[in-house]
Amino acid sequence: MWSPESIAIVTAVFLVAGLVKGVVGMGLPTVSLGLLALAFGPKEAIALMLVPALVTNIWQGVIGGALKVLLKRLWSLLAMVCIGVWIGAGMLERADAAYISGGLGLILVVYAAISLMTPQVGSPGHREIWLSPLLGGVNGILTGLTGTFVVPGVPYLQALGLDRMALVQAMGILFTISTIALAVSLSGHNLLPRDLGLLSAIALAPALVGMAGGQWVRRKISESLFRKILYWSLALVGAYLAARAFV
Repeated sequence: MWSPESIAIVTAVFLVAGLVKGVVGMGLPTVSLGLLALAFGPKEAIALMLVPALVTNIWQGVIGGALKVLLKRLWSLLAMVCIGVWIGAGMLERADAAYISGGLGLILVVYAAISLMTPQVGSPGHREIWLSPLLGGVNGILTGLTGTFVVPGVPYLQALGLDRMALVQAMGILFTISTIALAVSLSGHNLLPRDLGLLSAIALAPALVGMAGGQWVRRKISESLFRKILYWSLALVGAYLAARAFV
């Protein structure tokens, strides 16, 4: 893992993954896990991903100017995410997570296709009071099972009608809580190797550089173009998850 070739691979992967996350507000775990698993294996990929994912998610969740407002609005969703992740990580010991992840990928592809062809989905209104904790629990369970943070959390946040910057910040908050809960839950269920923490910390530097570049790109594009990029990114993430499971 400490050969020059391995360090070069890790650096390149997190530069790309950080750039993707900076533009659309997500994608670092999916991009990095997919590429690192090819080079080092899935367990090593998870360990390497955690520190860059956590820090970049904290950065994304803090900036934007709407932290207090979003926490007040989303607290029940976030609380249930934590509970759901622990349950999902426990189920991971017995479930075939590959097929579950593939199913989530298909859902993402369908959702993105519908969103690209139809107008913006309206806010859930008064149903938000019970939808937030319900979908938070579902999102947490699926995160614990698959390591995928986006279903149904990102489509739900998008349906709340947030503007571009608030949506990206809300995704950062969701992903931060999910990453912390996932690390704690995997460790608690003895599913997380602990010998790659230092290299994961070193991988943070290229991830931050890539994310800064992606954020600069995001500020230069229009709201409509951003949403198209978001939906296409969701579709690509979904297609990747489905292909990895079923092909």
